[in-house]
Amino acid sequence: MIKRNTGREVFVAFAVTSALTLASSAAMVAPSRAATEGRADGDSRAAQPTPAHIASLPRTPGVEIPVAFVIGADAEVLDFAGPLEVFAAAWTPEGKPLFKPYFVAGGSEPVLVGGNMRVVHDYTFANAPAPKVIVIPAMSEDSPEMVDWIRRAAAGTDLTMSVCNGAFVLARTGLLDGRPATAHHGGHFRFAGAFPEVQLQRGARYVETGNLASSGGISSGIDLALRVVARYLGEAEAHAIVDAMEYQSSGWLDPGSNANYARLPEPSDQSPICPLCQMTASTDIRSEYRGRTYYFCAESEKEYFDAHPEVVDRFLEEDAARGSESRRQ
Repeated sequence: MIKRNTGREVFVAFAVTSALTLASSAAMVAPSRAATEGRADGDSRAAQPTPAHIASLPRTPGVEIPVAFVIGADAEVLDFAGPLEVFAAAWTPEGKPLFKPYFVAGGSEPVLVGGNMRVVHDYTFANAPAPKVIVIPAMSEDSPEMVDWIRRAAAGTDLTMSVCNGAFVLARTGLLDGRPATAHHGGHFRFAGAFPEVQLQRGARYVETGNLASSGGISSGIDLALRVVARYLGEAEAHAIVDAMEYQSSGWLDPGSNANYARLPEPSDQSPICPLCQMTASTDIRSEYRGRTYYFCAESEKEYFDAHPEVVDRFLEEDAARGSESRRQ
């Protein structure tokens, strides 16, 4: 990652084939060496066959897999930087980078993303090359042009993945209709209200369906990216990247590991939690529903809650079913 100061602004140019390679060189070399030595020395982890639950993805030896990172205003940095770090660290048994990442956005100006970072993208939607993997982070703004490009480009991908509330952008393409997906737990309620035809999976670290995948909030994208590496190269290479990154989460091995986010917060006037964003709420903003008092962080959240009783009913039914299941176990 190359940074250059121009006055008070910091422009971040993601020149993947050179700058990112330099920035992540230690992470990339270590996994490649570890995986290779593991195979040569009979490392038990490297020798393990790819588990049956991991559906492998095809790759052509010696050919880098193009990965398009789609970004818009206020894109969540870790949503794209986490998967980017994982992909930059993935090297093939032939000693070559597995992926060739690039950034795609609308217009020609740098994109202001989270943390006041400006990203100089490589392509626009008018001239971007065809990707084999697409990564869609959460962002405050998308556009019909972006949604249309994702819809068309996804037809030729091995995998199109959303991270966090990038699921909203992917859902707007219509590609998730009738399919399971997940998002940040703070977006579950609005996602269910906006896309009732998508089978929202609360409590999922990531969800895979055909050539589409979605992950839960922010750091979950790292786990989904590790999963993608495992599908291309096997679990041994993903484990080597985990070691090089000193990454402690095992969520990439357990898609159900976001179970803490699978339920609506219990209504309470002592420690009120907004049922939409699931952050601290105000006792001054409330609604009564089915004998319970719900508190909200903003009037707009209350209004959305009041307008979607079908989502409340659905979530309460799911929560009751989970409670019954846990008691049986």
